[in-house]
Amino acid sequence: MYQRLFFLILTVVIICSLPLTARADTYPVSCEDQEFFQIERHNLVEQQLTTATSGQIPLTDTKIIDSLKTVYRHAFVHPELHRYAYQNRPLPIGFGQTISQPYIVGLMTELLKPRAEHRALEIGTGSGYQAAILAELVETVYSIEIIPELAKQAQTALDACGYDNVKIKTADGYYGWEEYAPYDLIILTAAASHIAPPLIEQLSKDGRMIIPVGPPYEVQTLMLVEKTADGSIRQRSIMPVRFVPFLRDDD
Repeated sequence: MYQRLFFLILTVVIICSLPLTARADTYPVSCEDQEFFQIERHNLVEQQLTTATSGQIPLTDTKIIDSLKTVYRHAFVHPELHRYAYQNRPLPIGFGQTISQPYIVGLMTELLKPRAEHRALEIGTGSGYQAAILAELVETVYSIEIIPELAKQAQTALDACGYDNVKIKTADGYYGWEEYAPYDLIILTAAASHIAPPLIEQLSKDGRMIIPVGPPYEVQTLMLVEKTADGSIRQRSIMPVRFVPFLRDDD
């Protein structure tokens, strides 16, 4: 019952966000807070992300909750969309991509169980918001974005907000980032048809990966992948979701 209700809500939220204007060009970023944003951000976290509203399982990890209160989501969207930044909804960022709704960002992060000494690999930098959340929680975030313009814009936003522990490169994320492997945590922010073998290889022992798996523009499954101390793999289905497709160089 919970899964059906959650997916219905998630789908409605996505549909409601689509008519908003999405600028595909880069824009200057000012990582400054305002009282309005502070209030909206606090209300978002306290009233929608940490309470059992709309059938959601509330977030409970205090460090992740603090990071959601700390990161300026408005800095990672076009100024035209600032007024929507602290609503629990995805927003367009250009090139057919979106910034995920804060609840999903928080939930995926919580499932990873990040710690301060961890190294994380993110596939699909997008706006840079998920990378910023992780940067508050782990030692280093390595992030891959296949769309050069989005990688550049995300780097601009992350630099403006002082996240110097995030490294971004433009590449096909299917192959991961072998140079810095292995990773304690791996997160994919787009739906893949399957779990790429290079990512399994680059996941450290006792590491965790969170990935939406399924066909593009249809129902997908959020999967938690764990590599045990002996190198074996365990997979667990978490819930139905709908993410933008995982892009490859040959798409």
